[in-house]
Amino acid sequence: MIHLVLIGLPGSGKGSQATKLIDEYGFNHVSTGNLLREEVAKASELGNEIKSVMDSGNLVSDDLVIKLLKANINVDSSSYIFDGFPRTGLQAQTLDEQILVDQKYYAVYFELDPEIVISRLSSRRMTKDGKYIYNLQTNPPKKDGICDVTGEELIQRKDDQEDVIKNRISVFFETVDPILEFYRTKNNLITLDASKNLEDVYAEIRKLL
Repeated sequence: MIHLVLIGLPGSGKGSQATKLIDEYGFNHVSTGNLLREEVAKASELGNEIKSVMDSGNLVSDDLVIKLLKANINVDSSSYIFDGFPRTGLQAQTLDEQILVDQKYYAVYFELDPEIVISRLSSRRMTKDGKYIYNLQTNPPKKDGICDVTGEELIQRKDDQEDVIKNRISVFFETVDPILEFYRTKNNLITLDASKNLEDVYAEIRKLL
């Protein structure tokens, strides 16, 4: 099994590449946000514990996230894409030591100039569930405003406004260096030029597989 940890600024193309990889290779997409909501909806013991933390307005701890991952994925039988986790160097180390133990995986960093990110995100459109993502500049839908796959109307997220984007960029760069350094020490960090077009970037990822 090969697993991928996708790292990059919002708008760097991680979501679009993940969708293509899932369609071609059958990867399972790990969204910690979705897993949290699903576990709470199950009303399981873990879900109730998570709900208690979230209802109090606190952030879900790394320990709880790891418990959530262990309860919902099997890295020995399926290949996974991790997107949105880890967000800190400690989370990267914990993911490596407790989830991806003895597994072959790559951390793929989508390197991109922040100014390009701002331009891209203001042009981003997606389905309501966020599964299919388009960009009016680099990856437009065949029919304006309509998803190629589902036929539903595409939306623009409220957090794709310039002031919000700039804050997200700032937060990203405050936390990403320890993550990248951890994967460099593991010798499994792959850095991609995410300013290239979608197909060229995808071709580079496919070489890993």
